[in-house]
Amino acid sequence: MGPLVLLDLRPLQGPSAARGVGTYAAGLLGGLISAGFDSNLTLLLDADLPEPPLPGGDYRLAGSRRRYHGQLSAYEEAVALGADLQRIGPDVYHAIDLRLPGRSPCALVVTLHDLIPWAWGGSRMRGERFRFWLGKRLLKRANAVLAVSQATAGDAVRHANVDPRRIRVVPEAADPVFEPRPGAAQRVRDRWRLEPGYLLFVGALDARKDPAGLLRAWTVAKGARPQLPLVIAGAPGRQAPPAMPGATMLGRVDNLELADLYTAAGCLVFPSRYEGFGLPCLEAMACGCPVAAYRNSSLPEVVAEAGELVADGDAEALGRAASELIADPERVRRAGLERANLFSWPKTARLTIDAYESLLGKRG
Repeated sequence: MGPLVLLDLRPLQGPSAARGVGTYAAGLLGGLISAGFDSNLTLLLDADLPEPPLPGGDYRLAGSRRRYHGQLSAYEEAVALGADLQRIGPDVYHAIDLRLPGRSPCALVVTLHDLIPWAWGGSRMRGERFRFWLGKRLLKRANAVLAVSQATAGDAVRHANVDPRRIRVVPEAADPVFEPRPGAAQRVRDRWRLEPGYLLFVGALDARKDPAGLLRAWTVAKGARPQLPLVIAGAPGRQAPPAMPGATMLGRVDNLELADLYTAAGCLVFPSRYEGFGLPCLEAMACGCPVAAYRNSSLPEVVAEAGELVADGDAEALGRAASELIADPERVRRAGLERANLFSWPKTARLTIDAYESLLGKRG
């Protein structure tokens, strides 16, 4: 019998379910079940919200109740979560976001996706800094911090004063649905009337994703291909500009549709100025889609030499790189597939279980 772990899956019950933390929660749970660790798991859910879709497994469920689910949730969590942990009695509590207990009666493991509000953006991120300030402050009390990249691990030391000896780098992975999909080109034609070979961007159009840089890169790429479309997949988000002139806006798509879009694209162009991990780049490579991105934060760890990375903020260089990849996608397609195969949820799960067991061994 291994350690009894309380895995907090409440992010699957709200807006976060459709974001990166939701992808992480579902992927990690699937990996832990595949590793045969499910009998050691209790999943923490919000008893007042609908239960999310969960895979079958020999885990248990536990409930909690909170009054707040918005800006004040982290402050309530700091007070109330300790009582939940005392009642449930796990050996380890694993938080997958920054809603952390002020005091924990058991070992505390935290997955850290990013500290972007402090690492990038200045005054534009003031609201996010207020929302996550307490979680950042409590992070250094964690017994183990699982950073999703080496860049995020460095941010934990710089911005949250976490002891480097408590940090492990445990990367994310792409969902197995992201692979080259036969017939994708025709499905993309039928569904959206798009011809394969377009320029693709995936994600919200936040200021950090540099929408103006995206448009400039597209303009440069069209110098060689005047009819090149720019396709944007994903909900635009609250920070999106009023319009992206000329671009094809698809809005939110499901994972199978997104895998088709990657497979049929000429290139994923990713002008993000800062990432904790950079999941769209990994998803694209897993589908055989070339990637052009800025060289910053975690992106060299994910893309490495399997795509084209250009100087941070140089939108013209990004457009030229994208154009060259569209002209010769085979140059990086195989390298991208091989790179993507280095990341998997079973591997992430094994590293996570190692962290649990090592932590309890030290405490014992």
